[in-house]
Amino acid sequence: MKTDGSHPETALTCVEELAERYPDIPVEVIFKEDLLRQGMAWSPSALEIAANFKRKAYFIFSFDMVPISDMEQNEHSKAPEEIRLVGGPYGFNPVVVSVRLNPGSPYRIESEEGALVLKCGSHPIAQVELQEVPAYYRRTLADGKRLPDVIPAIEWGYLLYLTVFRLCQYFSRQQECLYCDINRNYRQHRDAGKPYSPVRPVGEILEALEIIAASDRDSRAYTVTGGSINATLEGKSEIDFYIRYPEAIEKRWPGRWISKIVVQALPKEDVKRLHDVGVQVYHPNFEIWDERIFSLYCPGKAAHIGRNEWIRRILDAAAVFGPARVIPNFVAGVEMAPPAGFQSVDEAIASTAEGLDFFMSRGISPRFTTWCPEPMTLLGSDRKGAPLEYHVRLLRVYRDMRVKYQLAPPIGYGETGLGRAVFSVSSFMDVLPSSGEE
Repeated sequence: MKTDGSHPETALTCVEELAERYPDIPVEVIFKEDLLRQGMAWSPSALEIAANFKRKAYFIFSFDMVPISDMEQNEHSKAPEEIRLVGGPYGFNPVVVSVRLNPGSPYRIESEEGALVLKCGSHPIAQVELQEVPAYYRRTLADGKRLPDVIPAIEWGYLLYLTVFRLCQYFSRQQECLYCDINRNYRQHRDAGKPYSPVRPVGEILEALEIIAASDRDSRAYTVTGGSINATLEGKSEIDFYIRYPEAIEKRWPGRWISKIVVQALPKEDVKRLHDVGVQVYHPNFEIWDERIFSLYCPGKAAHIGRNEWIRRILDAAAVFGPARVIPNFVAGVEMAPPAGFQSVDEAIASTAEGLDFFMSRGISPRFTTWCPEPMTLLGSDRKGAPLEYHVRLLRVYRDMRVKYQLAPPIGYGETGLGRAVFSVSSFMDVLPSSGEE
């Protein structure tokens, strides 16, 4: 099989060969994973059209393959949060894809007679749909802040994303995860004039949610998240800082949204506190299964908590929330990043499959974010990411293992199945059988 790369003909050949080798993985999904790992370019006319729709909010990480200083068309201020691919020569079912900007990508969004088309080189792939701007996006808070700068919506409007601490304290110790650009992304947008602040006050979040709750009917869940707190922030520990947000939200709108929180793996007594204030889904993100690579690529997590303790705390959390409501994230593909990652797809798949089996056999429901090398990270010099074959095979392992352990669809991610899923930074929801949300 040819090596996948940035040349359009090579990329297209790779996708089509993989679609032939793995006919149980829809071609829409294979293209989606390639777009996530290689990003997409935009023509000037396509950007002008996109600027009238819901734009990219940069809600925590950049997810781009160039910094905004290298975006000659100011793509960061015009490109949409997500695109939906439909139709075209491959007969796409609708598939929602996060926009990761890369002017050097083999994939390009172009405008043809006022309509948007995804192309790989000169080859059309699918028609491109954009999401209308939600009415509440046009609102501002009392102090003038634009609402999408406070609480953007992702997953085609399904999820409200509450980044309440836009920095991570691992960076101050040079212990950041090597694939993460949270602090550097914050700084590049602050330097570009974005009105970001490191901490969102609880009252500001509630004010924004008041506006959303009064008019929005699409959002079904919210996620409270931010960087790790290993000392204190505003005089508070990590649990004391973060718990204030779901506690206030659930007191004001009990059960209005599926409540989710992404924080570190906390001791059991702290996890109970989260559960007691109304958090429904807990994401203690594990990132990388292999012990050696975990310690090298997540040095802060390894030093501050430790891999074995992180696992033990995930299992403790399952006893509190119920296993199905504990959903640790894996950064899919980063275990193949040089210099320390696996050099073969077989090794990487075997390792991550071992981690999936460990958790799924206990009813815990991991999920993925497809990794792309972001240039402001310590692994950003790898411009290729993991091979596309890795992502296709990982999705097969994930799907089949869920069947093996008879796991219900992940809670808080909307519907599953091709044409129905809205999760945009991985295809794990697209490859599961179609069903309603739990």
